[in-house]
Amino acid sequence: MLSVVIPTHDSERALVATLASLVSGLMASAVREVIVADGGSTDGTRQVVDVAGCSLFPSTLPLGPRLAAAAASARGDWLMFLRPGAVLEQGWAQEVLDFGETARREDVGTQAAVFRNAVQNLRPRPMLLELITLLRGALEAPNADRGLVVSQALYRRLGGHRDERDAENALIRRIGHRRIARLRAAIRVDAGGTAC
Repeated sequence: MLSVVIPTHDSERALVATLASLVSGLMASAVREVIVADGGSTDGTRQVVDVAGCSLFPSTLPLGPRLAAAAASARGDWLMFLRPGAVLEQGWAQEVLDFGETARREDVGTQAAVFRNAVQNLRPRPMLLELITLLRGALEAPNADRGLVVSQALYRRLGGHRDERDAENALIRRIGHRRIARLRAAIRVDAGGTAC
């Protein structure tokens, strides 16, 4: 089961959208816990965390060490890192469960996964835009905007997030593109969904 880790800093509105998209994962028993690694918010972020029943991990550490410390407290076998404002589209929970099961069954637990980018505008030619988005997602290097699902074992073996510039994407580079699967489930990042 997944432990979801979300870094925040004055991310009240963006966090609401992300948490709402996680409800289907809770209902499918895919999500064990949601940990919000807060970097000193002064808006309503803490109240959102409280109302949603998430675990709050307040810290003044920089982003990388804050994420690593929050992940160290996680109880799931798999970690899912999402930025506030990231909205997972329907079907994501089963996709992640299937990925984890395949990784366990085939003993390829060294893998990680990212979501595909959602098609943002389907007005002119929906099928063409979908195809372009899928091709771009297959060719683009994975990045933190697309979330990250990674086994606890691999995360620990790589030393987790570090105190470095762009800690989220640095971890993805250390995992290596060949060990990162692209899930069919889509993610979109609403306004305000940036590194915290």
